[in-house]
Amino acid sequence: MNCPKCGGHIPFYDIRPNCKHCGVNIWYYSQQTVLIRDAKRTELEGAAARMVIARIKAAFIGSKLAIARLVITLGAIAVLLLPFGSVRLIAPFYDKTLPAGLLGVILGFVDKSLLKLPVYLQSTMFGDYAKAFLLPEGVLLVLVILALIIFAFYLFSFLRLEPMTKVVRNAALTGAIVALAGQIAVLVMTYVRPLPETPAAEFHAGWGGFVIAAVWFALYLINRIMLKKGIEPAYRENDIKRRELLHKFRAGEIDLDSLSLPVMESEEERAERLKALEEALKAEEEGKEL
Repeated sequence: MNCPKCGGHIPFYDIRPNCKHCGVNIWYYSQQTVLIRDAKRTELEGAAARMVIARIKAAFIGSKLAIARLVITLGAIAVLLLPFGSVRLIAPFYDKTLPAGLLGVILGFVDKSLLKLPVYLQSTMFGDYAKAFLLPEGVLLVLVILALIIFAFYLFSFLRLEPMTKVVRNAALTGAIVALAGQIAVLVMTYVRPLPETPAAEFHAGWGGFVIAAVWFALYLINRIMLKKGIEPAYRENDIKRRELLHKFRAGEIDLDSLSLPVMESEEERAERLKALEEALKAEEEGKEL
């Protein structure tokens, strides 16, 4: 083997802890080299981790707009519970009202009345009203798909801030238009071209679609404003350069031994490091006095 410091040859039978050429303690010198490399790697990996955290903060809570977008995004999902209208089916010993919306779907599955929808569609008494119930439910299905897209792209928007925010913006505008069109269709079906009157069923228009359209349009606007202002993460000085060095190290383009320690250091970071070192030395001295 060769000495890690001077490179002098050391025969295998020489078991002395010190190099016979330069006198350095071989084990401690090797450990110091490993620790220095670990410190450099930790600095580079820490910078990459801080950049991810900065993007997460910028996407969700980095500004008042980001916090407002978080609230409105959750609200855009919650308002899907509001009905576009309601259908009431009346028969001997049977009186059931289902909201025409997500809440109606949930309640219908809970009491299993929604499973009877194929029977209602073929019924002469309930057929037209069952079809009327399907109109807002079809609109709701489109909104639920759009809501899933919005939530997924919003949740992972920190990976690519602007492209994913554009998807959320466009999906929100589409959802607002769909909800508005669906609610208008329900109002037309109720007041302009009402369903045939029958004592066995009633259809009442609601206003949930207008609320959904308003909230989703607000979501569109806030995403548009954020894109216009720019979604810029607050990176620490030199972290971008540290991440580039980390990529080069992982690709084998550079070696850690060729880098200084610290690899990069701003004046603020240097002040923080010296302060931490001073506090550690002070604590060590106080420990010795005790």
